[in-house]
Amino acid sequence: MSRVLCVRLDSAGDVLLAGPAVRAVAASGAEVTMLAGPVGADAARLLPGVGAVLEWCCPWIAAAAPPVDVRATSRLVDDLRRRRFDRALVFTSFHQSPLPTALLLRLAGVAWIGAISEDYPGSLLDLRHRVSDDVPEPERALSLALAAGYRLPAGDDGRLSVRRPLPEPPAAIGGPYVVLHPGTSVPARAWPVQHFAALARLLHDDGWQVAVTGSAAEESLGVHVAGSVGRNLAGRTSLAQLAAVLDEAAAVVVGNTGPAHLAAAVGTPVVSLFAPTVPAVRWAPYRVPCVVLGDQHAACRDSRATTCPVPGHPCLSEVRPAEALTAVRLLARHPGAVARPVEVTS
Repeated sequence: MSRVLCVRLDSAGDVLLAGPAVRAVAASGAEVTMLAGPVGADAARLLPGVGAVLEWCCPWIAAAAPPVDVRATSRLVDDLRRRRFDRALVFTSFHQSPLPTALLLRLAGVAWIGAISEDYPGSLLDLRHRVSDDVPEPERALSLALAAGYRLPAGDDGRLSVRRPLPEPPAAIGGPYVVLHPGTSVPARAWPVQHFAALARLLHDDGWQVAVTGSAAEESLGVHVAGSVGRNLAGRTSLAQLAAVLDEAAAVVVGNTGPAHLAAAVGTPVVSLFAPTVPAVRWAPYRVPCVVLGDQHAACRDSRATTCPVPGHPCLSEVRPAEALTAVRLLARHPGAVARPVEVTS
């Protein structure tokens, strides 16, 4: 049996977007190991087809980049060498180079390495794949797997997915509910918290139960948004439990952050509050009913800014809670409503 290492070293959302490519590798009968960063490792464990997960904080990929640690890097190389991988695919975003990672894999004795690279790779890559950047991230990653000779099995439509069965949610939420996820990985992608709180009240008045999710660090944010009308689950779910909460939701309202892609992976409609700092064509929730809200032609477009450079953060702050409510009504899975596919809009 071939041993293949699939590498995706950044966030949970990025790892989920590599899921179809990983399934294609696993469909070949290969034994698949995923090398992921600390914030992506739990997502890697949710991917169908992954047999084992290795964790390493990469200093040229991680958002809060640590110093290069020679001993930690040497331990990684030694561990990879012991595992004797036959092949490796290095998945990256358009702004990341796979070549430093490929160098470590060569030092670890990996004989065949494939990646998408605009830069000349010398002897670091056996497959230097090139692809248009204006394609959704899951398709970009899948194109690398296809170029390496891996195909999705019959019946696999290439959507995002997670392992099932999912665990029980941390608490019963009750009748039809909408999830609000106010936290984001960077401030430039955040909808104002007061808008989230107002939307919670509007949803409650519209007859919905409201669940607010987030990390442990976002617990106070969750308390504020939930107020007296919602159920605050921030800090109370593992990633797998969050998937379970999203799986049962009628819709989720969320920024461009990992839970948006987790919602897509369980098939839940998404109201995406999308700052145009990166292109929606690449990063919007993939192949689920979705409405994108936010000015996609704002001055920050394609800047990859982490803090909004425009006073007042108008690309998102000008999206009113009533607009988000309308989008929820359009998309939501509800016994009394008819949900239908919706193209990404701006």
